[in-house]
Amino acid sequence: MASRASESMAAVSSARNGIVLVDLTLNNGAPVGSPSMPAHDPECLFCKLADGTVPAQIVHQDERTIAFMDINPATRGHVLIIPRSHAPDLYETDPDDLAAVIQVAQKLALRMRDVLGADGVNLLNSCRPAAWQTVFHTHLHVIPRYAGDPLKLPWVPVPADAAQIAAAAELLR
Repeated sequence: MASRASESMAAVSSARNGIVLVDLTLNNGAPVGSPSMPAHDPECLFCKLADGTVPAQIVHQDERTIAFMDINPATRGHVLIIPRSHAPDLYETDPDDLAAVIQVAQKLALRMRDVLGADGVNLLNSCRPAAWQTVFHTHLHVIPRYAGDPLKLPWVPVPADAAQIAAAAELLR
């Protein structure tokens, strides 16, 4: 079975403010995304960014993804990567879109190291409000880390009960 990546074809529809707009359709002409999950949500901030109606400092784009600078950066060079197809969160994102996002994250992490002098990188996805999600279009934060920067882990790692760990592992298998 062919993947959606190989089934889809990109057609550049126009360029506005230096942003290339791409129309993603399946070979049969149907829009990418399920009937219950449109490929574009006209109310979604990140969909508006993807279609060029909201400006952004875009650092990478391809047929499946767009990467742009975070307007509230945790550190210098903080980037967000989104799939072009609308999905509200990780649970509902097409696996091929997730793969494309992580491949772009690796490319940008290497550039952050080589060009910005980052000493490391954090990848962060917040899925649903309990995990701090505030924009409901799947996105991955790529946060360059620098020795001595002020960021801290949001939890304090402490050993847990081995039986509780084993019980959770059994449920997840």
